[in-house]
Amino acid sequence: MATTHTPEQLQATRAAGGKRAASIREGYSRDSLFAVNEAVDLVKERAKAKFDETIEIAMNLGVDPKHADQMVRGVCQLPKGSGRTAKVAVFARDAKADEAKAAGADIVGAEDLVEAVSKGNIDFDRCIATPDMMGLVGRLGKVLGPRGLMPNPRVGTVTMDVAEAVKGAKGGSVEFRVEKSGIIHAGVGKASFSADDLVANIKAFVNAVAKAKPTGAKGTYVKRISISSTMGPGVKIDTNSVLDGQV
Repeated sequence: MATTHTPEQLQATRAAGGKRAASIREGYSRDSLFAVNEAVDLVKERAKAKFDETIEIAMNLGVDPKHADQMVRGVCQLPKGSGRTAKVAVFARDAKADEAKAAGADIVGAEDLVEAVSKGNIDFDRCIATPDMMGLVGRLGKVLGPRGLMPNPRVGTVTMDVAEAVKGAKGGSVEFRVEKSGIIHAGVGKASFSADDLVANIKAFVNAVAKAKPTGAKGTYVKRISISSTMGPGVKIDTNSVLDGQV
């Protein structure tokens, strides 16, 4: 039976939520820019949820992804890991299938896996394929594509080195792809990570995106960067504190 609340109880709940939101925003201006280490400290201090919140990054780029020469896509190996273990599927046969299993792949198959996925059985977070399997896997574009799971050689998920790809996927590699609005979102760790580890991951991710600058990008490429925890407010980062070079 659904729980009913009096108008007074609902008002009290909203007030409590408003006070919490106000409290986690105390001590800084949302319009201010902070060095990356300061921003990490602010976000960690305000990660008050009862679970280990994900630390998320948002990068606003000076690109229009509608143009092919302004698409931004790639992969970054977070040096301190992502804080989560991805479930990895590998399309491979024979020795490469054995290699994938030995490396820790959760699901390995060929025609059988293609058939299962075509029926909507997608119980994995990352997908890898050997080049010889792409003739079959290519048929799954309408199923895997919208979920961002389609294997792609540009991000290292179509490869003969399936062991390395599996280890990377399970150990902290993060794929990124710019959205229509010109923004890239990704998780770069957990609130339980040390500040130094989060700074290392953020710098690695930002610079991976910077190196993926497309030929068609004009003007300022990295416009804004902010980080937040799952339930916390965003904190803006001074780009000069994270970029190895000017972009």
